[in-house]
Amino acid sequence: MKIAVAFDHAGVPFRDVVMNTLTAGGHEPTDLGEQDDYPDVAIIVGRAVASADYERGVLVCGSGAGVAVAACKLPGIRAAVGHEPYTAAQMVTHDDCNVLCLGARVVGPALAELCVAAFAQSVFSGDERHVRRLGKVLEIEQGSGMQ
Repeated sequence: MKIAVAFDHAGVPFRDVVMNTLTAGGHEPTDLGEQDDYPDVAIIVGRAVASADYERGVLVCGSGAGVAVAACKLPGIRAAVGHEPYTAAQMVTHDDCNVLCLGARVVGPALAELCVAAFAQSVFSGDERHVRRLGKVLEIEQGSGMQ
């Protein structure tokens, strides 16, 4: 799977962990670089994923929260913080998230490795209830769920 990756200034220490974990899992990660401000990296990865050039993305900042908030503002992006493997996997299997957000100041490299691997190897279940719920999320994104 092609996976776009980027880091803000606080996320840079996890560059090798993220890239090596994805490569070891048989994926094709592309490091799209680093920027000082987290919204900038969220835009870079979000656009790459939304364009379908990449199937998924990984964003790393200090807490994971900033990149998640910024990425979710972009059409077609479903980003969430996955600071443990259960959530990192379930955000894909249940919610069809396409961007994993991590906080380099929150988790250590060993836990980050587990989260990245869980996210990258997971597949959306396609179960009716998850498809139904994803449809409601897409309605919200399109503005029709805000009424």
